[in-house]
Amino acid sequence: MNNEQVVQNVSQALDQVGAAWVLYLLMVLSVLSVAVVIERMLFLRRNRVPVADLTERLFNALDAGGDEAAKLLRSFVGMEAQVALVGVEHMHRGAASVEEAMGSREAMEQQRYERFLGFLGSLGSNAPFVGLLGTVIGIMGAFADLQGSGGMDASRSQLIMGSVSEALVATAVGLMVAIPAVVAYNQLRGQVQKSRANTRVLAGVVLAHLKQVQ
Repeated sequence: MNNEQVVQNVSQALDQVGAAWVLYLLMVLSVLSVAVVIERMLFLRRNRVPVADLTERLFNALDAGGDEAAKLLRSFVGMEAQVALVGVEHMHRGAASVEEAMGSREAMEQQRYERFLGFLGSLGSNAPFVGLLGTVIGIMGAFADLQGSGGMDASRSQLIMGSVSEALVATAVGLMVAIPAVVAYNQLRGQVQKSRANTRVLAGVVLAHLKQVQ
């Protein structure tokens, strides 16, 4: 089988499959991306920690004792409070051990906060290419129809142009799926970075108190 036959067979196979499945795939991916964004927004809302207010309260609680500080931090489920809580619970082991323990907990919490963000990033990067694939398949089908028509009258020309126009829709849909996914990914990623920065603030409070009393 020569190269021309291989190309012809592949072209025929793609023409039979059509490009409609690409649009359905993009629609499914779009619904999934919206679901991920909503879930992540609700997650961040549930795990929000008022760090500016909590910092001063944590200083006072540490002065009152480790139990008071732990009680204060257990009332929050966010990364910032949970990392500081690990530090408070391990203060008896010394500053070096506390710093290591908080670093390990921060890494665990980061995985929880970044859940599904990889999907959004991949979708934003690859959805345009999925749409382009649908466009290429559609245009190949249009050219196959043109080649098999044996001529080009007005009605045939309108049909071919209509097929090309429909094929270009796949690229447009791919971009419509990708752009919101990229925006959402950047926003959510920024929130995760903000939480990590706030985590270091509370971790610094615990370490500062521990070094003061040692």
